[in-house]
Amino acid sequence: MHRGVEIDIGLRAGLPNDGFVAEALGNLAAFELASRRGERLDWQVLRVELTGHHHFRLIVRHPDRVLDLGFARDLQEILHTLSQQSPEGLRQRFEEAQRGGLKPVPLRHVRESVDLWQDDFWNWIG
Repeated sequence: MHRGVEIDIGLRAGLPNDGFVAEALGNLAAFELASRRGERLDWQVLRVELTGHHHFRLIVRHPDRVLDLGFARDLQEILHTLSQQSPEGLRQRFEEAQRGGLKPVPLRHVRESVDLWQDDFWNWIG
């Protein structure tokens, strides 16, 4: 299996219904990229839980081959464009895309622990 591209989905702190917004952004971005390229892509939208807070991440991969260099850039551009939408506008685009063939993947919750061995602290002490 080929490794995919991981992109953090940065949402404004305190955004109401941030789970839906992240799920819609991730699904729409991956679906739009697959449509533009005319390829089948696999993706996941994750809510990554850390102690005391969370963030969201989109992971996209091609099921049969390694991704090309422009893939991550194109995906980031699509996410940037989608992020200009209001939550209600995003909801409308999400529903339209589902009518157009998008089969959304549900938001997946994962727990991430901090790897203290990879912390920069170890670089500082030599």
